[in-house]
Amino acid sequence: MKKPTWVVEKERQKRAAAAETLWLFGLHAVRDALTNPRRRKHQLVVTKNAGDKLAEAIAVGGVEPQVVDPRKFDAHVPIDPESVHQGAALEVSPLDWGRLDAVAIEGEGAPLLVLLDRVTDPHNVGAILRSAEVFGARAVIAPRHHSAPETGALAKTASGALERQPYLRVTNLSDAMAELQRMGYVLIGLDGAAEQTLGAALAGLGDRPVGLVLGAEGPGLREKTRETCDLLVRIPYAGAFGSLNVSNAAAVSLYAASTRVAGGAGAV
Repeated sequence: MKKPTWVVEKERQKRAAAAETLWLFGLHAVRDALTNPRRRKHQLVVTKNAGDKLAEAIAVGGVEPQVVDPRKFDAHVPIDPESVHQGAALEVSPLDWGRLDAVAIEGEGAPLLVLLDRVTDPHNVGAILRSAEVFGARAVIAPRHHSAPETGALAKTASGALERQPYLRVTNLSDAMAELQRMGYVLIGLDGAAEQTLGAALAGLGDRPVGLVLGAEGPGLREKTRETCDLLVRIPYAGAFGSLNVSNAAAVSLYAASTRVAGGAGAV
């Protein structure tokens, strides 16, 4: 019996995802990936100096390094020549963090999530992953398309958080938001024009699970995303200039939400 077209396409996408790899670079990102048992590692390219610094991680990672001349490093690794690689690059498969419901309900940390609506800059996403780890969030969630994929630049900005902080990319963000609401999450959208402040909103939620929803700089949240949020809030500001970039807004919001979970909303 011939398989339906949608089944064939789903299987094709699954095979393509399994074959996808990326190059991580920089001592910190490579060290953390080597020591992460969840990572599938393929090739490790290092200079002698970098190899010496990574010796313990290399022993744990189980990948035989290819030691190259520092002057010829770029010829062995397909990364941007301007990247600050520090003489170390590791080819890996993307991480698989599992199902959204499993992470949201049973994941480590507080019942706190970050949802990103078309945030495509890998440096912003890397910084958000770092903040999410610092403040104990369970996951950062983004749509599979029109969002930053795992890249070496993202990993380097995340400063190791990519290996430990779940980063789930879902097929449809609105569908994922509705699923989270059915699990009991209150979704709070950040919108500079909202009347209610973040602190006031959090103060009224007790210990309910929270998802912080942030949009791309400039356009902000899409209309469908805004409509799906339970609440729209703003971060209050002083002075004439009243906007933060998305990674800074995420850090402020995560701090406010995590202190609320720990025992009381702040004044944000």
